[in-house]
Amino acid sequence: MQFYDLHIHSAFAEGESSLEQLAETAKSLGYKGICFSAYFSGDSQIKQLKEKIADVAKKIKIEIFLGFEARNIKDLEKLKNRRQKFDLLLVHGGDLELNKLACETPEVDLLTHPELERNDSGLNHILVKAAEKNNVAIEINFREVLLASKKTRGKILANLQKNVELAKKFGAKIVLCSGAISHFELKDPQVLASFATQIGMSLQDATNSISKIPQEILTENKKRLSNRWVMPGVEIVKEAKE
Repeated sequence: MQFYDLHIHSAFAEGESSLEQLAETAKSLGYKGICFSAYFSGDSQIKQLKEKIADVAKKIKIEIFLGFEARNIKDLEKLKNRRQKFDLLLVHGGDLELNKLACETPEVDLLTHPELERNDSGLNHILVKAAEKNNVAIEINFREVLLASKKTRGKILANLQKNVELAKKFGAKIVLCSGAISHFELKDPQVLASFATQIGMSLQDATNSISKIPQEILTENKKRLSNRWVMPGVEIVKEAKE
């Protein structure tokens, strides 16, 4: 079985884990691939990150995908217009308006931690129905639980459980991610799957959320990067003859 972690960060700053460290650790834990997620700062950044990713992927021999995480509506609009330049589009969840827009946007692949810093789960049946319709996956972010205080952990787990219930009821995809910003925060995929069973997922569904479903998302996005892709759900099958 091939495992993927679709939400990993690093600022490449002094004292933080490098992409190479993240890739080495992910491979040692049994991952086939990871998505390195950055915050967008300009077109030159895309080229630089692609070059860095290609070098590390070749050296470590692991698949590394480039994702950008929109932190606000302005970010999302910019990234939508550049959608064929990178592999995955994530949206930094938590704000209800941004959660809503993410679920309604077919270009978005993953809504990350929609419950972030909220008293509720950040989702409802309307938003999850929209996510299912637009093929937007809902993230279960392990880092939110890992770093939570004793005071807040129970509330976070309850919100995650609520989102699992909504996704299961309305057929939305769930993707389980570490959300790691350090190689120390990466977790064995089997550990993450076991954790997900504690918030309402079956072991099979939990395993799929870190293997089969990420694979499906990545396969679909390979089409997006081809010359035949037109828009979500539309691609050129055969060129018309004059």
